[in-house]
Amino acid sequence: MLSKISLFLLLTILSACSGNIEENDADIILTNGRVYTMRWEAPRNDGTISDEAPIETDWTPDADAVVINGNKIGFVGSTPDALKLKGDKTRIIDLAGAVVIPGLVDSHTHVFGVGAAIERVDLIGVETENDMLERVLERAKITPKGDWIIGRGWDEGVWANRYPDNSLLSELIPDHPVFLLSLHSFAGLANQKALDIVGIDSDTEIPVGGEIRFNENGEPNGLFLNRAVPLVRNAIPIPSKQGLMRRALAGLNQMAEDGFVSVHDAGLNTEMMAALEELELENALPIRVYAMLSLRDEPLMEKWIEKGPDSDSDSMLVTKSVKAYYDGALGSRGARLLYDYHDREGHTGISGEGYGFNQELMARAMKKGFQVAVHAIGDAGNREVLDIIENVYKVTPSARKNRNRIEHAQVMHPDDIPRLADLNIIASMEPPHAVEDKTWAEQRLGPERIKGAYAWRSLLINNTRLTFNSDNPGSDHDIFYGLHSAITRQDKNSQPEGGWYKEQAVNIDEAVRAYTSWSAFANFTEDYTGIIDEGRWADITIMNIDPFVLSEDSPVDILDGEILMTIVNGSVVYER
Repeated sequence: MLSKISLFLLLTILSACSGNIEENDADIILTNGRVYTMRWEAPRNDGTISDEAPIETDWTPDADAVVINGNKIGFVGSTPDALKLKGDKTRIIDLAGAVVIPGLVDSHTHVFGVGAAIERVDLIGVETENDMLERVLERAKITPKGDWIIGRGWDEGVWANRYPDNSLLSELIPDHPVFLLSLHSFAGLANQKALDIVGIDSDTEIPVGGEIRFNENGEPNGLFLNRAVPLVRNAIPIPSKQGLMRRALAGLNQMAEDGFVSVHDAGLNTEMMAALEELELENALPIRVYAMLSLRDEPLMEKWIEKGPDSDSDSMLVTKSVKAYYDGALGSRGARLLYDYHDREGHTGISGEGYGFNQELMARAMKKGFQVAVHAIGDAGNREVLDIIENVYKVTPSARKNRNRIEHAQVMHPDDIPRLADLNIIASMEPPHAVEDKTWAEQRLGPERIKGAYAWRSLLINNTRLTFNSDNPGSDHDIFYGLHSAITRQDKNSQPEGGWYKEQAVNIDEAVRAYTSWSAFANFTEDYTGIIDEGRWADITIMNIDPFVLSEDSPVDILDGEILMTIVNGSVVYER
């Protein structure tokens, strides 16, 4: 006869075994991979890698298998141990040496823009007006007369000293309204048909902070800069709610295909939010969306200030943040500088109310608990934003806990760099911007101010929290391009040799964190994601190259990387 202790032990073992069969039967087991869990300590601020990092002579993965149970990670370790958790319905995925990292997050995107870019004329990379016109002409051949033709992608920074007018565009395409938006949306070119439809002429009032160029007859020549761009852009008929939903899905599915499990969508208006909310109700969002409300949409802001930010973080659509715009872009000379532009005497850019910034409304949102993410490019723009946020803290001390952000933090005066950490402000930055702007940025800023531009290492040394992103569709959101830009400070052609102000580069450990765990911190989800560990969300990115090893051996080969699989909330949302 069994003793009471023996009987208790037997029942406990049987119960545990029964529970394991039910509880631990895996939905997905990833085997034979190169798994970088990122569970070790982050590098020190000077870039020194932690002693805990999996490095002997080279980077070495710290696991080779991951088990997914429902929407959570159930086990991380070796393939033989993982396979013990196999059940009748488990999907086994042999990764054959593919690399597994925590799910990628693009912390400043415009997914409606990504979706729209699929519909629009792609002008990224055009070098001359003729190249641009050829692409638009091809689209005109298949577009019904009278329908709008929208293009995007010509680089306002590169073209700043040779902006075209609309004379050729109007002559070649007279029967379609055409608007060609620049890479970062701070410039736009409209043909005469578009000007006539919108009603823009020599009497049109120029918005504060904007510029309209005129021809020799005193009529608008079709070029709009900075705050004048919305005169045309906002007059273009917007899609229906269903059209916006299709556009959002196109953008989100593209991000999933490119390895991203989550996006922070910066500057959503009423119509965009309605489309995303409907997609969430339909359980149709393929990846997570952290919504950043547009401060410029005051009715939307009033609605959300009354309601307050979402209290949860684990829905597919979470709204806790507000995007504000303080100054313009450096390329189009709209960024607000402390001193004159090096290449335009007497000009310091635009900011504040002249750029649609409502300080009182933002302060109310901060008081309600919203994170604010303020677009600031120039050194004056950044200083003024820091002053504004600091003053809000004096009135509303609780706002310091909101993990407020400066989007871009592109040009910082040395005196202001330490203030971000002092004010608990996250610097949300784009590695591709540095390598794309390098051909003209020093012309705008001069040899001294450029040292405080795109200054990732200086910010880290001063204890600033970073998050990396793309600001797409203005820049290519390809993660391999982002990682390469971050660690080399070189463009896709490996230029300049040695890297552009290479002392501001980050290492691969920091770069991966800036697209994973550091971005998770920026939207309050660091306890759920950002590392691969038991109990965390099953948000995972799988790729065909090892960026850790290549960062040491051959960084340029990172650019050849491809995404093989994206897993979100335990579901495979993209598989190559």
